[in-house]
Amino acid sequence: MSEAIAARRYAGALFQIGTEKDTVAELEKELRIVREVFQGNEQLYTFLKHPRINNAKKQQFINEVFQGLQSNVVHTIALLVERGRIEMTPSIIDHFIQMVNDAKGNAEVTVYSVRALSSAEKAELETNFAKRFNKQSIELQNEIDSTLLGGLKIRVGNTIYDGSVQGKLQRIERDIATANK
Repeated sequence: MSEAIAARRYAGALFQIGTEKDTVAELEKELRIVREVFQGNEQLYTFLKHPRINNAKKQQFINEVFQGLQSNVVHTIALLVERGRIEMTPSIIDHFIQMVNDAKGNAEVTVYSVRALSSAEKAELETNFAKRFNKQSIELQNEIDSTLLGGLKIRVGNTIYDGSVQGKLQRIERDIATANK
């Protein structure tokens, strides 16, 4: 089974549990915290994947580190460690957040620009993309990309809309190359 399919199944199971217990919002909040912990600590993966450390010590460590979180979150992390799939954690969390956003009619959008966008520009982009993608609301994150010459790149899920100057020049170059054949 591919990692993406497995991650989607784990996320689906967590989403179903959260829906049944009416704790989806809390699960989302806690999973975002777990993602930050794993992103900020590469040694955590090394420790949890190390073959010489027995599962009992790993379980104890997980219980101590993630002590204040819901049992479903802690149990999922422990299950991933036990099955040797802890590296799937960020992917599972991303799938879970996507499921929550789909259920709410929301979307997360990342805008890459040369400079920080003003609040008016962000509001305009959020309004336009909410209409375009038929969503209730858009959560827009602005990331500064100094490699851009100008324009914007926008990522919605796995799709990237390239409105950058470099992207436009590449499209023109491709059009000229195909026209000359």
